[in-house]
Parts: sequence; structure tokens; C-alpha cells
Amino acid sequence: MNLVVREATKEDAKLIAELTRAAWAGKVSVTSSGHRETAVLVSEHLRDGGGFVLEIDQQPVGSVRWLPLDAEQDVWEVCRMGVLPEHRGSNLSQHLLEAVIHHGLAVGVEEVRLAVRADQPKLIDFYTAYEFELAEELEYSHANPLEPAPLVMRRSLRH
Repeated sequence: MNLVVREATKEDAKLIAELTRAAWAGKVSVTSSGHRETAVLVSEHLRDGGGFVLEIDQQPVGSVRWLPLDAEQDVWEVCRMGVLPEHRGSNLSQHLLEAVIHHGLAVGVEEVRLAVRADQPKLIDFYTAYEFELAEELEYSHANPLEPAPLVMRRSLRH
């Protein structure tokens, strides 16, 4: 098995939108905006922030994106991380998360944040293993107003 995490390009927008919808199908609440992901939105995210595509044997199986906060460009929010259902159970998402963390460290980002959906509390332990801490005082800027507010976790990247 040849596993590669590569930086996404603008040409990947349609692919990432498809990966997101497929990864979230049957896994995330139907009210989530991820089910209606579009290449246009992905293009905006890649332009304003960035993303990675996870490939196994040259086949895309997952993706993740990040966006800088409007008010704090040195703080990134991780969004839309997902792995296709047939590839779950092997901790592949850790490679996507690690790629974002390492990229953030390389470019001098102060902090990385992510949101844990209210219906997925088991992810808190997963992210805690990567030095993320609950930050109940923070709000996730991309929260869906149709759903319960997610819990925000943060990881400082200061050396």
C-alpha cells in the first residue's frame, strides 16, 4: 500500500467536493452543509487557505482543508476532513491532520483549530492525542446555524 498526502491544487476542487460528500454520506447528520459541498466552495477554500488530498495507490480516498480566520490570519481552522467509508478504520485521517499541523508549523502559523460536531464526541479523544485541547470559550466560524454548535478544539503551534 502506497500512501501519499499531497497538497491540493485548484484543479482538485471538483474531486475534493466529491470526496467530501462521499466521506460524509451516512456518517454526518443530513443537515450538515458538507453534504451539499460544491467545487466552487472548495475552490474558494483552496484559494483562501489550502488543502490536502490523501491517496492510496494513486487513488484519492480522503481530503482536508484549512482556512485562516478573518481576524487572525495566523490562526487556521481545519474543515471538512474526511476519508471514504471503505478506507475507514485504519486511522488514515491522522495523516491528513498531521499534514495540516506540519504545514502550519512550516509557515509559522500560531494555532490550529477544529470543530467537533455535537453528535461525534468520541473525536475529542482522537484530537486530544494530537495535542488539541477543548476551548469552550471559542466559537467555530464555519458552524452551521441549523445544527447544535460544535465544540472547538485548539492546538498551539508556537515553538
